[in-house]
Amino acid sequence: MQVELGYDRLGSRLRRIGDFQISYGMAGNRPATIGHLGLEYDMAGSRLRRVGPDQIEYEKLGSRPARFGGLEIAYDHLGSRLVRIGDTGIEYDMGGSRVRKIGTLRVDYDRMGSRPRNLTADGGPSFDERMCVIAFLVLVAFDPSV
Repeated sequence: MQVELGYDRLGSRLRRIGDFQISYGMAGNRPATIGHLGLEYDMAGSRLRRVGPDQIEYEKLGSRPARFGGLEIAYDHLGSRLVRIGDTGIEYDMGGSRVRKIGTLRVDYDRMGSRPRNLTADGGPSFDERMCVIAFLVLVAFDPSV
């Protein structure tokens, strides 16, 4: 199974993960929906607070997400990289800068190596809305470089 990631004409904003469209707000700077799920932000508009019915809780003294719905979010021993959302593990390349796997999905990058282009899995479960949202959180919403 292969899921293609689609970008806008400039190639800068993710617009689609497989069949799930990502729309942007009027100013166009932050995602407003993924599929049919609305995205809600805090009062300052900087932190994602909700994806559809699932609330995102942040650490009390930090800006790192701690829970997504009923799923715990875990980080590496230095606390700098996301390593798990619920039971979905996240793996990085040797340099630790690019996501290589999200659960059973391998992340394939473009020729320049800067942008994810496809999510690929050998068999396994189908790519559903829940897995799409987790991929979005890892690749866009919780990515500190975005």
